[in-house]
Amino acid sequence: MILLVVVASILIAAVTLFQYNEQGKDYHKQRLERKERQILSSMDYVLRETTYERTPERLSLIFKDKIYEIANNLNVDFNIYDLEGVLVKSSVPSIENDSISRCLSPEILNELSLSVNKRYLEKNEVIGGDYQSSYILFSDYNANPLGILHVPYFEDDSFNEDELKEFLVRLGYAYFFMILVAISFAYFVSQYITRSLKTISDKMNETRLEKRNKKIEIKGASVEVSALVKSYNSMIDELEESAVKLATSEREQAWREMAKQVAHEIKNPLTPMRLSVQSFQRKFDPKDPNISQKVEEYSKTLIQQIDTMSSIASAFSNFAKMPAQKSEQLNVVKVVELALDIFAENYITFIPESSEIIATFDRTQLIRVVTNLVKNAIQAIPNTKTPKIIVKVFSEENNVILTVEDNGNGVSDENKSKIFEPKFTTKSSGMGLGLAMIKNIIETYNGNITFASTENKGTTFKVSFPK
Repeated sequence: MILLVVVASILIAAVTLFQYNEQGKDYHKQRLERKERQILSSMDYVLRETTYERTPERLSLIFKDKIYEIANNLNVDFNIYDLEGVLVKSSVPSIENDSISRCLSPEILNELSLSVNKRYLEKNEVIGGDYQSSYILFSDYNANPLGILHVPYFEDDSFNEDELKEFLVRLGYAYFFMILVAISFAYFVSQYITRSLKTISDKMNETRLEKRNKKIEIKGASVEVSALVKSYNSMIDELEESAVKLATSEREQAWREMAKQVAHEIKNPLTPMRLSVQSFQRKFDPKDPNISQKVEEYSKTLIQQIDTMSSIASAFSNFAKMPAQKSEQLNVVKVVELALDIFAENYITFIPESSEIIATFDRTQLIRVVTNLVKNAIQAIPNTKTPKIIVKVFSEENNVILTVEDNGNGVSDENKSKIFEPKFTTKSSGMGLGLAMIKNIIETYNGNITFASTENKGTTFKVSFPK
């Protein structure tokens, strides 16, 4: 709408300029022709009343005094040339006569002779406007050519130009007001039109796969918006159906994967247990003097494998069980220091920002996070390196930051995206549930865990959670 108003104002201004120019040209053309008719009519009257012989040689005598009388009556200056183009008489006083051409150019005479209506118009632009010269071949009442009438005419457009400027200024004020009205009108109309679309947009932004989404209800909407709302509501129904199917499929897939993992981990200790039992059956001899020692060794082997199976069951149980949120005010520095006391390695360095950083967290879960990260760091350092582990605790705005840095083998680029996935591990032992469990704990307390790693140089894990 604003563009239409601007374009309309430009077009009207252009049309106005064109119209003024065309109107000015028509006005000057008609005025000059009117002056010519008046002069010729007066000259024809003089030629009829004169007593002199009507010949080109007598023109100076015929119009000796009459030329001034005609010029005064009509308020116009003109000149009379003979047929050869020589000036015969001028209505301009002799003191101003210097600017008048004494002899017409051959071009003018040639144009007059070729013209059908015996008239030639010459235009010369001078400063301030257009200067025109009209040349007409006049005759006596017997149609005998007598001479050439020259009527100079100066186009003065100063008055029209002033009027045009005044009109354009007024037009500019009018269209400036119209633009303001158009802006206001366009704003309110666009607000009205897009109000329904804004509602749809907000609902779309709130759409989530993991929750139940509300349908849109808009009254008095246009046909197009109603169709859009109908499509959105239909999409919500389909989305809920898809979400249920996806959740069911993911649950089934997760159970299948977990069953495979549990079965695999349990089979590992069952194999040596089976071999031990078979070996004991073959070698068992009640009369053997070392039978007590062999029974004890056999028992130790079984107990060791049973403990392994127990740890596997505990690991899966801990991973599956969501940690309960406890509103426990604790000193994070002291809890981390307590968690590090169980490690006998003297290359572990603890650097707290201060002696006390108070936050709400579960003490047991925080100890589990620290011990898992430090244990992973210890296992990531090869025997060929001098081990070095740095644990830091500090505050960052309203968050508590815990970092564990090691100089181990690091994480390869291809494994970085899998590092927090359950059952992923690069170690020869373990089930790959430690980091997944830590991530689960941290996210339960609205925190996050990230890491930065360079191969063969080390890894730094960063845990952040709100105080």
